Amino acid sequence: MRDPTTPETTIASRDLLAALPAELVAGLFASARPVSLKADQQLFGTDEAGETCYRVESGLLKVSVISPSGGERILAVIGPGAIVGELSLIDGAPRSATVTALREAKLASVSRAMFQGYAEEYPELYRHLTAILARRLRETNAALTATSFLSVKGRVAEAVLSLAEAFGHDVGGGRTLVRQKVTQSDLAAMAGIARENVSRVLQDWMKRKIVSRISGYYCVENLAALKREAKS
Repeated sequence: MRDPTTPETTIASRDLLAALPAELVAGLFASARPVSLKADQQLFGTDEAGETCYRVESGLLKVSVISPSGGERILAVIGPGAIVGELSLIDGAPRSATVTALREAKLASVSRAMFQGYAEEYPELYRHLTAILARRLRETNAALTATSFLSVKGRVAEAVLSLAEAFGHDVGGGRTLVRQKVTQSDLAAMAGIARENVSRVLQDWMKRKIVSRISGYYCVENLAALKREAKS
């Protein structure tokens, strides 16, 4: 098996704007300004004015919301190739979530003026955005259903499966290594449950050889079993 600490060039992002045609993305970010973030540094916060959007060049970011009591819910974990912050450029409204670096990250930044100028020159950008935002809405509906009806174990399973889909690497034997380091606290924030519950679920799965931990990375040992857990 390959060393999980080596760079992985085929990491995918769940961010749906990564599905934009490559030529549109390249043109939009042709004159982008570089931005660097340290681990735990915030890129922008909820309700801030949105004047820029960003493409993730390297590193890992989380998109989250904070409850009035201070609890965090992670809406998405995004990696290289993802675009974030575009909603405020489209509708002019403040940021709808907070984006923070989970680890050191490098991004490319495009201003509102650059975005709008490019969209005027290439109006097909909006056609792609419409389809992408519709798919996002469907994902949001699915996530709401999961939060409302799934058990604690099912919520954790959905969180791990989403990470495996976005950042998974087949290491043979039906095993999928999640090529990004996430903590139990991150999984808890994704699932909307307490970290202690995540710990108990993971311990059970490790005993049953459904999930393992390799050098700080989660590995799905039995994908079929994990999918069954997501429905429990």
